[in-house]
Amino acid sequence: MDPFDAGAGGILRQPKAVWATAGASVVAFMGIGLVDPILPSIAQGLDASASQVSLLFTSYFLITALAMLVTGFVSSRIGGRRTLLLGLALVVVFAGLAGTSDTVGQLVGYRAGWGLGNALFVSTALAVIVGAAAGGSAAAILLYESALGLGMACGPLVGALLGDASWRYPFFGTAFLMAIGFLCITAFLKEQPKPARRTSLLDPVKALGHGGLASAAVSAFFYNYTFFTVLAFTPFVLNMTPYRSGAVFFAWGVLLAVFSVLVAPRMQKRFGSLKVLGGSLVLLAADVLVLGYGNHTAAVVCTILSGAFIGVNNTVYTELALGVSDAPRPVASAGYNFVRWFAAAAAPYFAPKIEEWTDVHIPFVVAAVTAVLGAVVVLVRRRSLTYEAEELEPRHATEDGVTVFAN
Repeated sequence: MDPFDAGAGGILRQPKAVWATAGASVVAFMGIGLVDPILPSIAQGLDASASQVSLLFTSYFLITALAMLVTGFVSSRIGGRRTLLLGLALVVVFAGLAGTSDTVGQLVGYRAGWGLGNALFVSTALAVIVGAAAGGSAAAILLYESALGLGMACGPLVGALLGDASWRYPFFGTAFLMAIGFLCITAFLKEQPKPARRTSLLDPVKALGHGGLASAAVSAFFYNYTFFTVLAFTPFVLNMTPYRSGAVFFAWGVLLAVFSVLVAPRMQKRFGSLKVLGGSLVLLAADVLVLGYGNHTAAVVCTILSGAFIGVNNTVYTELALGVSDAPRPVASAGYNFVRWFAAAAAPYFAPKIEEWTDVHIPFVVAAVTAVLGAVVVLVRRRSLTYEAEELEPRHATEDGVTVFAN
């Protein structure tokens, strides 16, 4: 079946509950890149350095990484709907508080609470969409991936439009939109069946004992350092107005969405997942080197172009994490995300610090090296990372429980 078919079960013919969850997912993913265009404005408004402001990403993703051990534990006990609503409520509260911050320390702390809420929401959203969708998992997963791409594309644009007036407005705007999502899910989404087996806090860590899953997680760790160097550090290098920076990262997000949803699956079918992943990582390394050493125009072009490689990588890593081991998908994905999100927390902190210790070029050299290291892990551990792609569809269709955000 074509998931784009507008007939029964197609991506465009879904229950209100699915659209409510997908809409809230767009806003949740917007929160990742929302602060990108306004990082310089926040630094100026709170009299903070680039490394201090970059802690907005570090606190957010550090809590997200740790929350990967908790989300399955929580949702397998209280159910998917209540977990979604709990996550949304936390985002509404902490995003709103972030807009009232008077110091960078307060803002960093509120972003940590926001990260916990976002982790609870996005870790549950895919499982809820799959459970409530018509037409099987293919359309549901495509809808989720589309929500991710749209959110990543629109986040910087919304941040720029609201942040041009004040850096506080994007935070208030997110709280408002998430409150609407809370009301929609309350109205349209019924409680989902709880999994037959409750997830323990240590299950995701135990799942990493599988060589293939551990290899995917380590490779993704290196890749994520590169990804979030681009996302969190590049706005300071571009040094543009919120509008222009927002436009750059909107174009970046559009490429990410297109290559993640449309291009990557076709490339995988033609060349194989591991070849596509290895090649994309090497190209990403070359791209960030040019970004770091080129002139301003080259930096803008390479920032936008990196979205294509990041979109491809996100899709392939997701399938590896969910298909390479025999652990239940929620558990395997939680272990994988627990490892890789630490790099998303580390890169925003270390990139500006490395600049302070050396110069503006070296953070991108480090990012290029980590992308290559990710490719080396794929090459060296390719036998452990090999899986039968046809095994993925039954697991998408039959797995009960919570699927942790793997993109």
